[in-house]
Amino acid sequence: MFLTHLTCTSCGLRHEWSCLQNLCTACQKPLFPIYDLAAVGRTLTRDSLAAREKSLWRYREVLPLPANVEPISLGEGGTPLLRAARFGGDSGVKDLWIKDEAQNPTQSFKARGMAVAVSMAKHLGATKLAVPTAGNAGGALAAYAARAGLEAHIFMPRDTPPANIIECRELGANVVLIDGLITDCGAEIARRKAAEGWFEMSTLKEPYRVEGKKTLGYELAEQLDWALPDVILYPTGGGTGLIGMWKAFDEMEALGWIGSVRPRMFSVQASGCAPIVRAFEAGETTAAEFPDAHTCASGLRVPKAVGDFLMLKILRESKGGAVTVDDEEMIRVTREVGSTEGLFIAPEGAACFAALRKLLAAGKIAPEERVVIFNTGSGIKYLDCYEQ
Repeated sequence: MFLTHLTCTSCGLRHEWSCLQNLCTACQKPLFPIYDLAAVGRTLTRDSLAAREKSLWRYREVLPLPANVEPISLGEGGTPLLRAARFGGDSGVKDLWIKDEAQNPTQSFKARGMAVAVSMAKHLGATKLAVPTAGNAGGALAAYAARAGLEAHIFMPRDTPPANIIECRELGANVVLIDGLITDCGAEIARRKAAEGWFEMSTLKEPYRVEGKKTLGYELAEQLDWALPDVILYPTGGGTGLIGMWKAFDEMEALGWIGSVRPRMFSVQASGCAPIVRAFEAGETTAAEFPDAHTCASGLRVPKAVGDFLMLKILRESKGGAVTVDDEEMIRVTREVGSTEGLFIAPEGAACFAALRKLLAAGKIAPEERVVIFNTGSGIKYLDCYEQ
C-alpha cells in the first residue's frame, strides 16, 4: 500500500488516513489522499497495465485500499472511449470522442467513487453510511453498501427521477424524500448523523470518492496512448470527476507517464443551476449558492458545491471555461446524439454536446482539436424528461 496520509486542499493540514475522516478539522475543506509516488513507480508502470483486469482496480497502487483488503466491487470502470464521428462531422469537430460512463454498474459514473469510498469506509469500521443525492449517487451507494453488508441511508429531493428512488429502495436502502434541494438533504444528514451513527458520504466531504473518480483520468490517458486530449467537456454538479481527473493528471506526470501539457477543462452546467459558471465569469474564487436552482438534469442541480474553489482553480489553470445549456436544448440534443451515435445518454451528457457547439461558435474550440465529452449516465434513468 502506497497511501501515506491525507492533506487539506485548502490549508494543507496533514490528517491520518487510518481512521474515518470527513472534512479538514481546521478549515472544513476537502481532504486529498497522498501517495508515495516514487515507490508506486517502482511497481506500477504503463506497460504493466496491459495484463491487468479491465476495471478501475487496475490502478490499485494509486488507490487507497490496502493491498491485502478485498475491494467492494461490481466491476466498475473500464468504460469505453468511443469515436463520435457522425455527431462530430455534423458539428464540425474532426476528432470528437465520448467517454461513456453509463456502462458502469448502476449505469453512471457514480459507481467509481462509491466503489472506492465504500471499500474504505468498511475497512475503517463504518457500519451505517448516509448521502444526500440528486439520484445517481444514491443508487451507487445503495448498491455498494448492499454488496458490503452495510446500512445505506439515502436522502433525496422529492422530485428526484422515479427510477433513482425505486433503484435505491429495491437495493435495500433506507430512502428519505425531502421537500427541497440536495443542499437541504445534506443539511438534514448533518443534523442527524451524530445521533444516528452515520458516516457521511457526501461529495468531497469524505476523501475517497474523488479517488474512484480520478480513474477517469487514468483510463482516458491510457485509452489515448498517453496523449491527453486538447479539450475536455465535463457536466458539473459537485465536480468530483473534474477535480479527480486533474489530480490524476498531476500523479501521472509525477510518475513520468505524461508531460506537463493539460487539456483545457470546460465545466458544463444547466442555465437553471449554474453557480460555477456565474463565479467563473465574475472572476470569483468561490461560488455563492445559486438561488432557485432548477433543471431536469438532476445531477446538475447542485446549487452549492464544497469543492467550488478547486473547480474554479482548475478551469483557470487549464485555460478552459464554463458554459450553460438550457434544459430544452439538452433534451433535443439527447435525440440527436442517440440517432447519430447509438447512445441514449443522460441529459447531463447531452448538455456537453450542446455546449460543444456553443464553444465552437465562440471560437473557444477549434475544429481540428481533439475533444472528449463525458457522458456521466444513462438516459434510462430520466424517462420522465422525454415524450412517450
